[in-house]
Amino acid sequence: MTTLYLAAGCFWGAQHFLRQLPGVISTRVGYANGRTEHPSYEQVKHENTGHAETVEVVYDETVLPTSELVNCYFLTIDPTSVNKQGEDEGEQYRTGIDYTDAALVPALRAELDKLEARIGQRTAIELRPLLQFFPAEDYHQDYLIKNPHGYCHIPRDLIDRVKALKAKGELL
Repeated sequence: MTTLYLAAGCFWGAQHFLRQLPGVISTRVGYANGRTEHPSYEQVKHENTGHAETVEVVYDETVLPTSELVNCYFLTIDPTSVNKQGEDEGEQYRTGIDYTDAALVPALRAELDKLEARIGQRTAIELRPLLQFFPAEDYHQDYLIKNPHGYCHIPRDLIDRVKALKAKGELL
């Protein structure tokens, strides 16, 4: 099993999307790489804690190679937007790939380089080691399962397409 921490703006939709991918074993939303210990959602939202809303993704790399996971993540974000995804603005909505295994860095950097070449500019996606991760409150976990009509900056048709492909066994 391998773990990555993906910040994609609001963590509700990112978790819902990522959990659809074959090879994903578990997901958990939380707050990463900030300046405070054990922040609450209200603190992250209003008190300039420096944390990003992030999804912890545990996956089987033999089923879902890291490069494929990262490229699926790229589909869910505007890679050039700084501290903004969809209608959400603020430092907590920045994009980033945080890792605990430095051996993943060459593959991650290669995928970011390919993306930058494809779009013709640098991205705003941070690539750095995970400094800290604090799980979000229970009501944020699996939010869009509990609240199917809740807000999501990721286009619903993208999530629906992934679900359909997964159901047919045609994804990845």
